[in-house]
Amino acid sequence: MLKNLLNGTVTQQEVLLWYNANVTIEVLPIGIHGFVFNHKGIYNIFINKNLSYYKRKKTLIHELAHIELNHLCQIDKDLFAFHIQDFEDEADRYIKQIMKGSDEL
Repeated sequence: MLKNLLNGTVTQQEVLLWYNANVTIEVLPIGIHGFVFNHKGIYNIFINKNLSYYKRKKTLIHELAHIELNHLCQIDKDLFAFHIQDFEDEADRYIKQIMKGSDEL
């Protein structure tokens, strides 16, 4: 679905509906661009209000990548904390891979 968003075949709203996700723009602590969590089947994405428009968009795409990669569905929540950086890196690599592929479309 992210590939479709990045190549313009679906809108941001369509992606949010597809994933049953909400976006909240709010002041977050310095250094926190955004985060996502699932509560009762709804993905809640928070984006730092202090970011520029383009950084907000980039952060939203990053958080959607976490959803698409099923990072929030990890079975062992205790071990999740030890792999946060791995998940962050994987989300970034995934976006780069999609963007590289969308150049060929």
